Amino acid sequence: MTTARLILAIVSTLAVEAALFTIWRWVLPEWEIEIPLAALIAVMVAYAIFAVVDFWFITLVLKKQAVIGLSTMIGSKGKVTSPLEPEGLVTIKGELWGAKSIDKNIGSGELVTVVGQDGLKLIVRKVGSSSLKGTEGRPTH
Repeated sequence: MTTARLILAIVSTLAVEAALFTIWRWVLPEWEIEIPLAALIAVMVAYAIFAVVDFWFITLVLKKQAVIGLSTMIGSKGKVTSPLEPEGLVTIKGELWGAKSIDKNIGSGELVTVVGQDGLKLIVRKVGSSSLKGTEGRPTH
């Protein structure tokens, strides 16, 4: 896949470079616009550098694995937004989530750790709490 993208990037960059040369050589003189050869070369070199950096950056982005889903939240830490009595809201990774507490009630502003999930709700416990009481039989899909 990367080889095919590289070939496509080279071909498209050469096509743009050819278009720039064609415009410089035949179109601009028709409009009585003269641009020095050095300016054309500078533009073509700048575009080639941009194309290489663009290809490199996009290749890095495409190789990066997307990490999504509730299961990726397990182990994350967050802050209670509305009191967990035992259900409420928590903010984790900048997102607001519905959550259930396994440590009874947890007040607003307390730090929590995600230990599982139940449907679309996160199961959390207070940071520093080692109690896993109440997690038996709860789904963690």
